[in-house]
Amino acid sequence: MNSKKYTALIIDDHPLISEAYKSAFNYIDQQNEDISFEVHVAHNCDTAYQLIKEHADASKKVDIIFLDMRLPASEDGKILSGEDLGLKINAMLPESKIIVSTTFNDNYKVHSILKNINPDGFLVKNDITPQELITAIQEVLNDPPYYSKTITKLLRNQVVSDYLIDDVDRKIIHELSIGTRMKDLPELVHLSITAIEKRKRQIKQMFGVTSPDDKDLILIARDKGFI
Repeated sequence: MNSKKYTALIIDDHPLISEAYKSAFNYIDQQNEDISFEVHVAHNCDTAYQLIKEHADASKKVDIIFLDMRLPASEDGKILSGEDLGLKINAMLPESKIIVSTTFNDNYKVHSILKNINPDGFLVKNDITPQELITAIQEVLNDPPYYSKTITKLLRNQVVSDYLIDDVDRKIIHELSIGTRMKDLPELVHLSITAIEKRKRQIKQMFGVTSPDDKDLILIARDKGFI
């Protein structure tokens, strides 16, 4: 049988979790003579983007990527989270299979990730066991998608609103959270004040925020994992 060498990338800012993913790759490697993994690890958006760019520029494949959603923003502020990084991966390495891992199990957040990134695997970290990781890797490489039990349960529940958070909404919320003034937002998100206010009203309605104060919106958006 021909041996198959896979390139894997782990993007997570928690070293213990990164080690758990590496252990799962090592286990599959050891149990299968015909399979091996070259594993790269990145703990932040900047290092991850550099690795993604290097592989894309050299036309090298990355077969499978574990992608954490809550990552520190890049230094230039252009990549705000794992979700932004997922969009970059889809654009630069479209054949890569992405396994999203997140601590969030909010219905809106899950559907937002599915809509924006469309990952091949989706794990909630509370569901993860060593066997779950091994199964996820094998399923995603051979017959994606693979969803952990919490994601499967959430997918049975329809989102009440058709309106989902997109990258522009996340940029607006992020800018508000770091203190950017409304009058400066049009230059940053390339929308009129009226359009920004409309989006802000829709986000507040979706999150059930009744207060006119943006602080409440920012608190709930942070709690739900959008910033």
